[in-house]
Amino acid sequence: MKKIYKISALLTALVFTSGCNKYLDINSNPAVPQVVKAEILLPPMQFQMANGTGQDYERAVSKLTQNMAGVVNDDVAYIWERQGYVGSSDVSGVMWRMTYYDLGINLENMIKDAVANQKWEYAGIGYAMKAWAYQTTTDAYGPIVLDEAFTPNQLTFHYQDQPVVYQRVREWVDQAIRYFNMTDPSPSPAASLAVLATGDNIYRGDKTKWKKFCYGLLALQYGHLVNKPNFPTALADSVTKYADLSFTSVSDDATIYFTASNVADANPFGVLNAPKLNSGWLSATGSQASYYGRQTTTILKMLTGGIKGTATPSPTTSLDPRFSRFLTPGTTAATTSPIYVGVTPGLFTPTNVPPILGQLATGTTVGYNGKYMFTDRARYPIMTYAELQFIKAEAQFIKSGATVAYPTYTNAIRATFDFYNTYGRTQATPDLVIAAADITAYMTSSEVAQSAATLTKSDIMQQKYIALWGWGGIETWCDLRKYHYDPLIYPNFSLPTSPSALPLSATNGGKMSYRLRPRYNSEYVWNLAELAKFGGDLSNYNTQEMWFSLTTP
Repeated sequence: MKKIYKISALLTALVFTSGCNKYLDINSNPAVPQVVKAEILLPPMQFQMANGTGQDYERAVSKLTQNMAGVVNDDVAYIWERQGYVGSSDVSGVMWRMTYYDLGINLENMIKDAVANQKWEYAGIGYAMKAWAYQTTTDAYGPIVLDEAFTPNQLTFHYQDQPVVYQRVREWVDQAIRYFNMTDPSPSPAASLAVLATGDNIYRGDKTKWKKFCYGLLALQYGHLVNKPNFPTALADSVTKYADLSFTSVSDDATIYFTASNVADANPFGVLNAPKLNSGWLSATGSQASYYGRQTTTILKMLTGGIKGTATPSPTTSLDPRFSRFLTPGTTAATTSPIYVGVTPGLFTPTNVPPILGQLATGTTVGYNGKYMFTDRARYPIMTYAELQFIKAEAQFIKSGATVAYPTYTNAIRATFDFYNTYGRTQATPDLVIAAADITAYMTSSEVAQSAATLTKSDIMQQKYIALWGWGGIETWCDLRKYHYDPLIYPNFSLPTSPSALPLSATNGGKMSYRLRPRYNSEYVWNLAELAKFGGDLSNYNTQEMWFSLTTP
């Protein structure tokens, strides 16, 4: 982490926001602002929540989780799919940058301004975003910079491990809720709800929904701790408690709005941001690279009979209505009966799997607008009702058994259909809504447990995998890691011992990946001595388990 983080507030505000003239009017020296208003800082930071996670999800995490893969075999592509990492590179370091730079001092200044001027909504949102950012960052990297993050005139920073970070996240959530419960002064400060309704690109200033978001963060956090000795007796109840205080329907989902008027106001998975996701990886003709963004055999199997049975090979249709809405048929398939194919992670076959993400039209490449939520105007999910219901169902299953968990499990699956119908139809020519009859046909099929007697933990976790596919990278990876990539839980995941013979990265020592490496250009260049305390200088650091997945209290 460098001192440059300290000047990020002005840079981000000037580049990404409107109303700059008014902002400059209140500062005698525009280069060193004396006043940084919360209203100006909020919108660009919410874009960075999507931008920071989106870049790392697609270029690294989606390969580790097998959400998506590539169709070219070289040292950049295969390392991630084989559970390794790219050495002196900042691929997978964007979330680190998001927390300490793109949000960073901007977020600290927003909270300070909000508290000083009694803008309680902004103060609550600030603490909620801070809790989310640090939770995401520690679940990706493990030990992170916490207390010393923004210490002036400091170039190296001490790390603190997950137990401390998890506790601090809970404290920030409590702070956020306290501010959301406070009554605005009369008369209200300049940052009125009318201003917040246009500047808050997640909930338009709705404090009730922001409070639900905070409770959802707590449910999510406790849901990571299934291996702790006290999970069945205490922590599982915390999951249920906070899930019940959180979202009650898809209308509560935390999603970031975009107008798609420019690259800084567009979904990171859409066409406008395609060059950013392909940073440095474009072909000689400038066309979309083939390193990632292709559907895998893992998701293909789950959507074609592989949850409780045997997946259909080379399918043309599926009883699961999400199948044709999420995925795209192979490029060589007959138009009368298109065949869906998926990349085998780590093996890069077959090669005719089309991209899911938006793609630029350049050279001889035909443009592609993307489908499902992978378009410029699509709202970017941060947390969903379906996600929280699956977390609750898992906790209920562990504590009380299938009878208690079963209604939550079926409700969670239905919520994934509601999610698609609400947020997943953003193409220029959108797919049809998923009709009630199609939902009923799937819910009564052999792919869904028809009673508590047939419900398994694998049923819950694989359906959750589908619900988060494409956007919920860190949460899906947390699930895979806390169950240690168990083939009994994830039978469709391509483990090294599976028939696909997936080879591991040579640096992994025969182990799967459990953490990302912190951002290279800040931590490995400036802070290596601190990293070494946690084994960050070792070639297999990425295989070391993190605290949340261990049985250690």
